[in-house]
Formats: sequence, C-alpha cells, structure tokens
Amino acid sequence: MNDLRPTEGARFLLERLTEDGTRATYRATIYTPDGEYSTTAILVDDGTATLAASSGAPSELEGMLVMLARLTARGAAKRRDDGLFVWPARLLRWRGPGR
Repeated sequence: MNDLRPTEGARFLLERLTEDGTRATYRATIYTPDGEYSTTAILVDDGTATLAASSGAPSELEGMLVMLARLTARGAAKRRDDGLFVWPARLLRWRGPGR
C-alpha cells in the first residue's frame, strides 16, 4: 500500500522534474483510496498550466489537479520577485470527500 494513498478523499502531488526559469514540468499524481492516476503537468510563470495527457482520473479530480497546478504557476512571478525559489520541488495537497 502506498503511504500517500488516503483512506478517504484524494491527495494531489506535484513533483518537479525540470525547470528553466519561466516554466517547469512536474509529475502530477492523484492518489485515491482505490488507486492512483499520473500524468505530466507543464506550468508557466504567466499562470498557465496544462496536462500533457489525461491522467485517467475522474474529471472532478483531474480538474482539482489542474487548479493546483495553475495556482502554483500563478504564484511563480511573485516568488521570483520576493527572491524565493520559483518552482517548488514538491507540493502535496489533500481534499476530503465532498470538498
């Protein structure tokens, strides 16, 4: 059993694969009690984020994954201005059932 797999709800994990300053590529995984769904996400510091392909997850969960990626991309310019590392190495979020 994967330690990231929740007993309820879903966990969303973005793990940075590459970055070049203005964009980053992440392994994007959704963990559910019954399985996991993975794809690649491309984030750009103009606030855009796209999935390279569908993860195969239910559309509601995949939509939440895209939202997390977009929020991360939107914050990139501010993190750069603040002198922080622009593209986090790893982001993990949990959403409970019905959220």
